[in-house]
Amino acid sequence: MKMKKLILLLSIIMLSSFVYCQKDAYIIYNSKGRKVSYKKMIRQLKKQDVVLFGEFHNNPISHWLQYEVSKNLNEERNLILGAEMFEADNQTFLTDYVKGKITFEQLDSLARLWPNYKTDYAPLVDFAKENDLEFIATNIPRRYARMVHKQDFTSLDSLSTKEKAWIAPLPIAFDPELPTYKMIIEMMGDHASPKLVKAQAIKDATMAHFILKNFKENHLFLHYNGAFHSDYYQGILWYLKNENKDLKYSTISTVSQENVSKLKEENEGKADFIICVDLDMTTTY
Repeated sequence: MKMKKLILLLSIIMLSSFVYCQKDAYIIYNSKGRKVSYKKMIRQLKKQDVVLFGEFHNNPISHWLQYEVSKNLNEERNLILGAEMFEADNQTFLTDYVKGKITFEQLDSLARLWPNYKTDYAPLVDFAKENDLEFIATNIPRRYARMVHKQDFTSLDSLSTKEKAWIAPLPIAFDPELPTYKMIIEMMGDHASPKLVKAQAIKDATMAHFILKNFKENHLFLHYNGAFHSDYYQGILWYLKNENKDLKYSTISTVSQENVSKLKEENEGKADFIICVDLDMTTTY
């Protein structure tokens, strides 16, 4: 009997030590800074027309959860996928790959894939391919964003009709007083300029345009983008709501903290769901 009690005591001590040694890689919070479960997040996401998943481009937790969210939502809804990481003039190549008409090697040579495509975005594109889902290239070709950065919106007026089909219809609405755009000016300091913010805006407007253009009734459009493009319900979402005020949406953001057990006040309100990742998390590049 004493031996049984001793074994039980040792088991409790070992279990307590094990629990104490555990460290969360991430925790999900709502906009008010309250912890929420992954299942609860999925329950809300599946009710929407559009979900904007804001990532850190080099964060493995962001990319893993993008895949898991895609998989789980695909079990509940008819999905359409889309991403900032693909430019609109590469849509044909992306579609041909997803439909099995070209190989990855051909896609790699034809499209302007991001350097971290293989580790971070290939799983999402291949998921679309395996499940016969559309995958939409939503971003403006970067050469046109550079034109805006150097010369302003008016530089786009000289584009051909074919080229203009790869960007949001001109002229685009623009509000320089949006807090996230003002943040860009503050963060960039001496390197900031109004044209830099306009280059950000033309990306946001174009992504919103292609989301709405490819959205279908009774579908959920799941869009992957850098968190800054949808944080604080601005950026892409500002343009989406300008065009369709009845749109049902949810947003996700990613933040990084030394201690993930409590969301910092500065990170509250960024999105409906905030993935708080340990600052020491290994990056993909």
